[in-house]
Formats: sequence, C-alpha cells, structure tokens
Amino acid sequence: MKLLRVGPQGAEKPAVLDSAGKLRDLSGHARDIDGETLSPAGLAALAAIDVASLPVIEGMPRIGACIARPVNFLCIGLNYADHAAESGVPLPKEPIMFLKSLGAICGPNDDVLIPRGSTKTDWEVELGVVIGTKASYISEAEAMDHVAGYCVVNDVSERAFQVEREGTWDKGKGCDTFGPIGPWLVTADEVGDPQNLQMWCDVDEVRMQNGNTRTMIFDVRAVVSYASQFMTLYPGDIIATGTPPGVAFGMKPEPRYLRAGQAMRAGIAGLGEQSQRLVAA
Repeated sequence: MKLLRVGPQGAEKPAVLDSAGKLRDLSGHARDIDGETLSPAGLAALAAIDVASLPVIEGMPRIGACIARPVNFLCIGLNYADHAAESGVPLPKEPIMFLKSLGAICGPNDDVLIPRGSTKTDWEVELGVVIGTKASYISEAEAMDHVAGYCVVNDVSERAFQVEREGTWDKGKGCDTFGPIGPWLVTADEVGDPQNLQMWCDVDEVRMQNGNTRTMIFDVRAVVSYASQFMTLYPGDIIATGTPPGVAFGMKPEPRYLRAGQAMRAGIAGLGEQSQRLVAA
C-alpha cells in the first residue's frame, strides 16, 4: 500500500494511492496515518479494504507529510561509504545518531525556507524507515519485524550552523521545513529489499545525487536495532538513514549551496518523488 495524507496544513486526511494512480479517501477507515494505523493490526485492517470502493479524491490537493505525530525523527549521519569518502572523513565505527526537530517536518512539495543568516543550506536525499511496532533493546534479527514501511526524506541541512558553530549538529538540521517527508509511505511488503534502492536528488533539474542504498555502512536492520539500544522507538517514528554522495558540502573545489529561487527534486525507486522551491525565511 501507498499511504499518504492530503489537504491543507494541519487539516490533512488519510488517503491511499490506488493501482491506477488515483487518490482514495481513507478517512472512513483510519483517523490518520499515525502510529495506530501503522501497527500490524492497523495495516492488516487497511489491507482488507477494497480500495476500488473508496471515494476518489478529485483534483490536485496538497500532499502533507505522510506520517502524523511521530514521537521521534531520528537521523543517521555519514552512513554511506561513498558519502563519507567525499566528505573526507573516516568510516564511523558505529552509527552516528542525531534527532531532527519535529518542527522541521513538512509536506513533500511544500516550500523549504532558507534560514536567516544561512550561507550553506544543503540537500540530502535519504531513505526514511517508519516504525510500526514499539522497539526497545531489539536484536538485528528482530529489527525488520518492527518496520511498517519506507518513504523519501530530504534531510535539508545548514552546514555553517551544523559544523562551524558551537554545539551539536542539531541547530543545522532542525530548522523549519528542513524535513520534507513523502509523498507517500510504502508498506514494507511492497518494498522488499531496502538495501537495493536507487535514489537521486536534482537541483534546478541538474542531477546532483545518484546513489543506491546498497552502499550504506550500517543497513536498515542494523540501524533499527542500534537505535533501540538508546531510545524506545514508537509506531510512526521516522529514521532517516543517511545520504549518498553528491551533496554541496562535498563539492570540490567550491561548494554550490542552495539559494532562494532554486528548486530541488528528490526520489527513491518505488517510493515516489518530492519537489520543493527554496524561499528566504
């Protein structure tokens, strides 16, 4: 299933994308695309619905973030061997974790705000892993049983805020609109192997990132298990699992960071595409 949320910001309703590419209204069967809906019982109930019997959502409504009210928006840094190489840093010995502000979450096609004072706003297409079952101290062998599905994430980052100022990475990662999610959540049964997904990001229609999840240092199984050793993961939580090479931060000799008026498009095979316009905050 491809699950999404459509409508004005703050008033989105749950929907499903049918096999013909039509949006179908799920609000008669689910409160929202949230932790309850993404539980094994919730997904089983949705799978039993005759999608063709659901009302069609006409027109071109705004698509919101595909998950409502996560408890945690967790990110893994430097998790692609080829991205670590372009950044000129050694491979991490264990996953680098940080939390992205929940206030960064926005719809997949909403405008992205370049923060005031920013000089180095950057893009990062990432595979988002969505938790379906509460996970605490789980093994790698158990990890995939806790995954509800996957989505596209753009881990937008301000590098000067992130690495040149005092403190942790968070101030360069959690700015408003720095977490576009979607367009939809694809359930794990439809994705199959998450370690062989092509992913890309364009800036002004120029391909900047062209990678594959096979070059992850720590795969999805390892990341979910590892994170659960430090915090409880709840249904609806998102883990952004790192980015392949091609970000502005790794450009030589001179990085070309984002400016107001530009546009980004990011996608992952089977998970759809998202696009944003850059505007000044």
